[in-house]
Amino acid sequence: MKKNRQYSFSSILVEFLGSMNLAITVLVGIAIASIIGTLLRQNEPYQNYIIKFGPFWHDVFVSLGLYDIYGAWWFVALLFFLLLTTSVCIVRNGPSMLRDMRNYRINAGRNSLRAFHNKAEWVADTDQEELIKNIESHMHDEGYKTRKKLHDDHIMIAAMRGSFNRLGYLFTHISIVIICVGSVIMYNMPLKYALFTGDVKIETDNALPASKVSKQSVLNKDNPSFRGSVSISEGQSANIVFLNIENGFLIQELPFDIELKDFRIEHYVSGQPKSFESDLVIHDDDLDKPLETTISVNHPLLYKGYAMYQASFNDGGSKLELRAWPLTDPELETLDLQGAVFGKIPMEVNGKVYTIEINDFRKFNINPVDSETSKKKFKNFGPNFTFKLRDDQGQAREYVNYMSPIEQNGSLYFLSGVRSSVAEPFRYLYIPVDSQGTVKRFMKFYAAMQDKKRVRKVVDETVNDMLSGLVTEKRLEISGDMKKTTNRLVALFVEGGIVAINKHIENNIAASQRQKATATYYDILRKTLGNLYINILQQEGVDITQGISDVDSDFFDDALTVYGNIDDYGAPFYLEMKDFEHIQASGLQIARAPGKEIIVFGCVLLIIGIFIMFYIQQRRCWIWIGNKKDSNYEVILAGSCNRNERDFAQDFIKLKQRLAQRLGLREDDENH
Repeated sequence: MKKNRQYSFSSILVEFLGSMNLAITVLVGIAIASIIGTLLRQNEPYQNYIIKFGPFWHDVFVSLGLYDIYGAWWFVALLFFLLLTTSVCIVRNGPSMLRDMRNYRINAGRNSLRAFHNKAEWVADTDQEELIKNIESHMHDEGYKTRKKLHDDHIMIAAMRGSFNRLGYLFTHISIVIICVGSVIMYNMPLKYALFTGDVKIETDNALPASKVSKQSVLNKDNPSFRGSVSISEGQSANIVFLNIENGFLIQELPFDIELKDFRIEHYVSGQPKSFESDLVIHDDDLDKPLETTISVNHPLLYKGYAMYQASFNDGGSKLELRAWPLTDPELETLDLQGAVFGKIPMEVNGKVYTIEINDFRKFNINPVDSETSKKKFKNFGPNFTFKLRDDQGQAREYVNYMSPIEQNGSLYFLSGVRSSVAEPFRYLYIPVDSQGTVKRFMKFYAAMQDKKRVRKVVDETVNDMLSGLVTEKRLEISGDMKKTTNRLVALFVEGGIVAINKHIENNIAASQRQKATATYYDILRKTLGNLYINILQQEGVDITQGISDVDSDFFDDALTVYGNIDDYGAPFYLEMKDFEHIQASGLQIARAPGKEIIVFGCVLLIIGIFIMFYIQQRRCWIWIGNKKDSNYEVILAGSCNRNERDFAQDFIKLKQRLAQRLGLREDDENH
């Protein structure tokens, strides 16, 4: 009985590591990871992912390392196994493939050749040396290289074509090793290790300025590989790059300074960016003079192994002239402020401290509008700025205010949007524009409604006017109660708008009388506030002897609507933008990738290897020439191919026909 062969652990391990199943499994894993890395944007701030996926899935994705998938431990492990299994395969099979390229297998036997599917048998009556010479010459003409060997009873001529096919297999495997090595260099494994050991720490305070970041969060100029971004304002320079990692960032030092001389941008009619470019100046001690160049999208600057890409653009700290209009206290005066994007302005209103945090400025706001012909067009709404108003408790609301009036339904308004979080859409306050194109009239009217002394005076005048047709005794009897009610109505409106009045009616008036009371209250309120509005017009010098114009009347209605929504606005003042100095910033992505050239070389080698495997076929032919018998030589031709057997079978038929015709061979009737 035959004993089973015993395998050592090392041989089993080598067999496993060099197996095709392991290689395919690893490749599938890397392919799936690459798809995820392509669909899911990598190395974004964690807050962006939380907003997009929610806390639960964010935690799941963090645990799986999907936000930095190419640096995740399991992806590195896949690369390691791919590198290992491919290397084992090269070591095991490479020598035999190289030998096979030079091995003509010249010792094939007569019976084995006759067993080939592609074969032919002839007899030849020519001289043996001439026969051999003609066979070799013909095979050379067919593109084959030949070797011959003299045996006791026969002569063997072995021919081979496409021996470089084996190099295709070697090149593809070697290219995978090269790509894996380049990938390890690209993904900066030394930095990953330093983060793991704690030698480098991620800075999680995104509001911390670069100058105050700990040295453990700053990478020196010798760091071999990184990809980060930096925003540079016009006229400013930078010599650092910010690397987004996990829930924070690292700072990468650069061996030169990058100055943004100018930034230009063009827009489509729709307002979308058409093209943008930056004029950069590189300041380096190794240069005789600064290097000036222009970069744009898809046209980066390559300098000292650093690639600088035009990635984005934003505001670079535009300077704004603002005016704060008080909304809570009529005795407060307007206040002129100077601010800048990314800056903060402290303010104290009625004993409370607020901070204005200016976040952004946009010079153009081109939005679609519906024209009278129902064809969608685009219109520039003009400049706006975005800011957060934060109270002393740290609570903040975000606002966006437009500088120029915007037309809505035939009237002009100053738009001011507000929202409590970035997940909400802006809710807009439409402040009507006066005849001078400003908010002054509305602010005066607003302040007048909050001036209790002035309101009481107008109430007295309004009630007296309404009761002027009554006899003195009757007028005196009801005027006191009516003035009291009117003052109460105005106070309710000032405190809570129409909603407060409706709530008062619901709580104090019987259901059967509510409709009549509502109409009466609204009429009294409108007349009172109308008289207050007329006082404002008179102060402006508006001629009302012929009555109030339709434009001024519409302004009054719009002002009451705005006042009814002012409580939801949530700010003690309205910020008007008076002027600005636009400063732009260019967002650059800077990368240093020494492994890129290695990967490119590996990819080129992979393409060459695949081309060789698919388009160069290894074909072998053997011509067996037996010793002379009955004045004839027995000739056997056999051939094989390592792939595309059907094509080779057709070519073999043509080959044997041409060979027989050239040599004058005739078929061996004994063997057919």
